[in-house]
Amino acid sequence: MTPVPALARTIAARAARIPGVVAVALGGSHARGTARPDSDLDLGLFYRADLPFDLGALNALCRDLDDSGAASATPPGGWGPWVDGGAWLTVEGQRVDFIYRELGRLAQSVEDALAGRVTLHAQPGHPHGIHGHHYAAELAWGVPLHDPSGHLARLRARLGGYPVSLAQALETHYGWQPDFWLDAAEKGLKRGDRHYAQGCVYQAVMALVQTLCARERAWLLNEKGAVALAGALPGVPPDFAVRVNAALATLDLPGLRALSAEVTQGRPDGGSPNIG
Repeated sequence: MTPVPALARTIAARAARIPGVVAVALGGSHARGTARPDSDLDLGLFYRADLPFDLGALNALCRDLDDSGAASATPPGGWGPWVDGGAWLTVEGQRVDFIYRELGRLAQSVEDALAGRVTLHAQPGHPHGIHGHHYAAELAWGVPLHDPSGHLARLRARLGGYPVSLAQALETHYGWQPDFWLDAAEKGLKRGDRHYAQGCVYQAVMALVQTLCARERAWLLNEKGAVALAGALPGVPPDFAVRVNAALATLDLPGLRALSAEVTQGRPDGGSPNIG
């Protein structure tokens, strides 16, 4: 079991006393066991849209906890439609992020994952975007610190593990995309549009990452560390992360095409997306 930092438990206990906060969970790298010394503590604050939490009380807590005494929280939706809002604090020298999560949307995310629905939504701070099953992925990895009503426990039980339907849908959705994006990047470079080509190359890499993670049923929380996560999975092309990073640095399209071919060859059926 992932060890929970004592500071996370202390802050979670105080946040749990805010009216309207239904549950608190540890997320991010600390929940996954991949935190570095400089990693933030990510604490999800769960609430219900029909019974919103007391923003004034949360702001008072932020000021009391923050080393500078100046931190404040956004209203729900303050950071965009999917990263629902929150606050950035420094507590005893440790960076701490409060991140809101609405329980109704979490429940829908679980249903989307179980049904294998792949939807992608624009969100500031996430160049690839946020998938509809993103909250379910967080739930699968998160460590509940306060869940007196059992909301998180019930939804986690409903989710089970990584749904086969989601793995199949993601590989079908992304498996053909790398070469498409690389073709578009090549056209962009030929006309001198390096900015467009860079965007296409990034999307090609993310399609490779999504395909590999789906194949191994590895939850992908977001783009941060995504290449390293995919590169550590069993059965991926040799030196995947090293080769991706080198190709990104120089826009090496032939190198990425070679990687794409190796990913395709690694499919159970030898080529077609895994749809059954």
